[in-house]
Amino acid sequence: MNTIVFIGSNKSGTSRDALAVSKQMGYYTILLTDRKELIRQRDEFPEVQEMIFFENLFNKEGVSQFLDELKERDQQLRAVISFTDPFVSYAASIAKERGLTDISVPALIKMEEKTCIREQLNELPVTPQYFIVSVKKPFTKLVDDYHSFLPLIVKNPISNGSKDVLMANTREDLKAAFQYFEKKFPGKNVLLEEFVNGTQYVIEVLVCQGRISIAAVIEQEIMNGERFIITGYSYPAQLTSIEKNKLKTAVGEILNQLGLTNGSCHLEMRLTEGEWKLIEINPRMSGGAMNRIIFEGTGINLVKETINLYLGEAPSLKETKSMYVFAKFITINSRGRLMKVTGKNRASAYEGVKEVFIKPRKGAILTKPFSLGDRYAYVLASANTAEQAKKISEEAAKEIKFYLEPL
Repeated sequence: MNTIVFIGSNKSGTSRDALAVSKQMGYYTILLTDRKELIRQRDEFPEVQEMIFFENLFNKEGVSQFLDELKERDQQLRAVISFTDPFVSYAASIAKERGLTDISVPALIKMEEKTCIREQLNELPVTPQYFIVSVKKPFTKLVDDYHSFLPLIVKNPISNGSKDVLMANTREDLKAAFQYFEKKFPGKNVLLEEFVNGTQYVIEVLVCQGRISIAAVIEQEIMNGERFIITGYSYPAQLTSIEKNKLKTAVGEILNQLGLTNGSCHLEMRLTEGEWKLIEINPRMSGGAMNRIIFEGTGINLVKETINLYLGEAPSLKETKSMYVFAKFITINSRGRLMKVTGKNRASAYEGVKEVFIKPRKGAILTKPFSLGDRYAYVLASANTAEQAKKISEEAAKEIKFYLEPL
């Protein structure tokens, strides 16, 4: 029995899509998880034939022992994959040690640490000015050292999903950011980056035997505020031929420098004054609704093609349709316990709406957004023009109402 083992998954988004796609492809699908709530909700994962709890997924000896036991059950292990941080390179390394894949593990490891990425790409023009800082009291000295470079982005080097990424416009902001990181991550370095103006894009990439394929370029809409919360995705990004060519060159230089010859990743880049700057890169496909966005726009199931890549097969990025897609994500501005959500059926009834997704359950504690995980719903629509797709998605999203009990 051909088997794929996934290490880690979220309840929704790309990593959950991967489980369903694996089963649809005919593979016996196993999920190893360290999340007890998923075990409690086991019945809600019909696409998973087995769900195994590990207190520590980085217990490589335990994971290897489990994989060895599959042989005794006459199961042919074909792949070990993760679509979730921080397990991407870890899963790929296990697969490579077992001769299952030729994924570029060292490149994936580099992508999981932001200071490493900046240092690896230091000589490339896509790299903004940055500083690696040891946060120590007194904070006044640090503020004096770096205030002339404001505005700055202050990051945890291993953050993902916009967690622990702060904007500092003033000396007071910078001091508050240093205080935040010293308290939350004592003794750890932080990454300071120059703020780059311009529109931001996510670029989904597959690399097979050194051939770089840009699967999709999606424009992002970012909420105003100290956190970088993405509330809108527009596919395809509207770029000139010159901008596309420069992007292709920039992506090629980045991935060649990192040594990615086989693997999947996504980059977030900003176009500023006609030039591309790298905001960050991650060794996996984007989460959330990304697979559905790309599928509705192109007919490509990028999760499936990524799995094919990990299986040692050449992915296919042949488009079977061409539509404009917009996904509107919904956040809230207060904190409370969720009593009910209304409007899903009304939003779904709008012509052009392809999916309405509500994330939290009744009784969940909701809050204003501090990371991408604090987006609680989205409406995804497609149309013949970018303007139509955005209008449909945003109008339908207005139907969604969250009712909270204040805390």
